[in-house]
Amino acid sequence: MTDSAPLRVDLLTREYPPEVYGGAGVHVEYLARELRRLSDVRVHCFGAPRTEPGVRAYAEPASLSGANPALRTMGVDLEMAAACAGTDVVHSHTWYANLAGHTAKLLYGVPHVATAHSLEPLRPWKAEQLGGGYALSSWCERTAYEAADAIVAVSAGMRRDVLAAYPSVDPDRVHVIYNGIDTAQYAPDPGTDVLARLGIDPALPSVAYVGRITHQKGLPHLLRAARELPPETQLVLLAGAPDTPEIATEVESLVAELRARRSGVIWVAEMLPKSEVIQVLTHATIFVCPSVYEPMGIVNLEAMACETAVVATATGGIPEVVADGETGLLVPIEQTVDGKPVDPARFEADLAARLNELLAAPERAATLGRAGRRRAVEHFSWDAVAAQTLDLYRSLM
Repeated sequence: MTDSAPLRVDLLTREYPPEVYGGAGVHVEYLARELRRLSDVRVHCFGAPRTEPGVRAYAEPASLSGANPALRTMGVDLEMAAACAGTDVVHSHTWYANLAGHTAKLLYGVPHVATAHSLEPLRPWKAEQLGGGYALSSWCERTAYEAADAIVAVSAGMRRDVLAAYPSVDPDRVHVIYNGIDTAQYAPDPGTDVLARLGIDPALPSVAYVGRITHQKGLPHLLRAARELPPETQLVLLAGAPDTPEIATEVESLVAELRARRSGVIWVAEMLPKSEVIQVLTHATIFVCPSVYEPMGIVNLEAMACETAVVATATGGIPEVVADGETGLLVPIEQTVDGKPVDPARFEADLAARLNELLAAPERAATLGRAGRRRAVEHFSWDAVAAQTLDLYRSLM
């Protein structure tokens, strides 16, 4: 790199549009967009071929077909690392791409930045999903983090978790740069065509959930708490991609039980386009985030940008996003070392109580929603995220 040449940045990620299913994928999508205004960005991702310039996707190696999923991921990582020749800095996102970043650092002698969107030690339930692969995913993350030139934590809570999980990491190498939100895209949508198609009545109150079906997101807790909601309240679940057959069965059973008790339970299992999610969020009385582990919870920002009040668990980085009593209500939780509620029934009762508090006061919910959008606009812009990230890259040169 010369003084006049733009910095070449290689972003390494599992998710990238159109194959995005979580907050990390959203983060990389918008970070790449804003960084392109400031540097030469190459994106390396998993999945089907992409047509976007500067983006290359990698299929799992055919020779690893049938192997443990974590081992197949490591095979993709090695191919990604090989393609980073000529870069100035590599930036990996989640354990799925951490090994690619670490290998490229060693191979080409360039700085490696890793963003902590979540941590394997705090997701022990993944052993159910990956079996022995959980040991591999944990090794990939630990190896990369302990050797990374810099770690980006998406919240102060995430920074604390990184240093607790990996005590050998120098605290000076862990930097807080919040997730952002595109408040031009995520903005109130007064339309009702999507609601009509999904069977949502805009004249009735509704509580909306958007997220994967995983222990981390706490959906079973919400479904049990929903037994206490007023009968006229609609529960709208935009929930799919179960981690395991076991949690899929648990959620299906709880939804069936709830439907047997009451009407207005609307479950959409397929992933909807952003524009449709935005309309659902806009018309919800409350957006609910019952997560038991959430480094930041970008979906809360998305709801806030749509002027929707949020009820969310007071865990991880969520209290840094949702201002309790100002943009929503936080639900207290006492957790075990692996993140589970110490008293699940108490957590679910508190969750129901916070939801009912706002359902009984729709004008207050609307006021919190308007304050939420102001907070999203003023404090969480992607251009600021990109500028801070680029400054971090340059500090490592």
